[in-house]
Amino acid sequence: MAAGQKQDYYELLGVAKNATEEDLKKAYRKKAVQFHPDKNPGNKEAEEMFKKVSEAYEALKDPEKRAAYDRYGHAAFQQQGAGPRGGGFHDPFDIFREVFGQQGGGGGGIFDQFFGGDGNGGGAGRGSDLRYDLEITLEEAARGVEKEISFRKLGECGHCHGSGAEPGSKKATCPTCRGAGQVTTSRGFFHVRQACPTCHGSGQKFERVCGKCHGEGRLNESAKVKVRIPPGVDTGNKLRSAGNGEAGVMGGEAGDLYIVVHVKEHEVFERQGDDLHCEIPIKFTLAALGGTIHVPTMEGKASLKIPSGTQSGTTFRLKGRGLPHLRGGAHGDQLIRVQVDVPTSLSAEQKKILEEYSRVSGDTDEPLSKGFFEKAKKFF
Repeated sequence: MAAGQKQDYYELLGVAKNATEEDLKKAYRKKAVQFHPDKNPGNKEAEEMFKKVSEAYEALKDPEKRAAYDRYGHAAFQQQGAGPRGGGFHDPFDIFREVFGQQGGGGGGIFDQFFGGDGNGGGAGRGSDLRYDLEITLEEAARGVEKEISFRKLGECGHCHGSGAEPGSKKATCPTCRGAGQVTTSRGFFHVRQACPTCHGSGQKFERVCGKCHGEGRLNESAKVKVRIPPGVDTGNKLRSAGNGEAGVMGGEAGDLYIVVHVKEHEVFERQGDDLHCEIPIKFTLAALGGTIHVPTMEGKASLKIPSGTQSGTTFRLKGRGLPHLRGGAHGDQLIRVQVDVPTSLSAEQKKILEEYSRVSGDTDEPLSKGFFEKAKKFF
């Protein structure tokens, strides 16, 4: 881009020229938070980018201004009154407040979420949620299982019981926020509330902080939790263990622990939803003559009748022999696909018997099946 040339508004926001109004708003929100001066103190380049993306959004969110820009480019706004509503732009902080105010209200809410406030006027901070990836077997997924998992987390300090204060220490009003739990920074008409850095939002300060956790109320520790895995779980299912995440700051509410299940691949069965699939080889004599075989299931073995003349690739269904539905109720099915096992070597006696069968059946004269030969005879 040549020196002094203004950057394209669509490029500034990172959107296509056919972007919808909602696309523009999402793009602006992302960029505005990224370059906001309060997130980049002393960074002049970020402050300039904040002004540019605000100008771009203000121009493109207005249908008339956008139409003028699409037609004339930046020339549409070079002179006051040149655009359909005048070429002037508002204070970028007013644009920011207008957009984020639509989501969370004025003064707090969405502003606190982005710039560090707790949104409730003070108080202890909630602990973080944790994730644990747990691998189980297909058998455990079918029957359900109880597991004890071990992990490390920030737990409640035993010395101060999470308060952050040395036992016996008295409380006093925080000198920084004077008990409000929050401090406010101002930029023109724009105000951002943040949790007080001294008291972490509690509004109070202890005379002596805990010597073990240094006032945070938490220490790194090993933890063990027993988790009940219900029957029917599948890879990607999440289980919530309330209150077993990290302890809150200064006695705040603990976070939760989320267990993400991963089911190992099985050497016999392949899972598809609640159904189980498996492939079983059978002797060609059984396929021809028919009979009964025993097949594996998740509950042991089951009998399966093979009709005479069964073809390789035929699939049989065992109703209710699959996995249980996670929400309870009926089970899935087990589908068994048979593959006819052709012997790779024959004894002299076996070969003699099969040669006689071939002669009696006329296989020597017609080695291809009659149905296939009728379809393919034009090639012979």
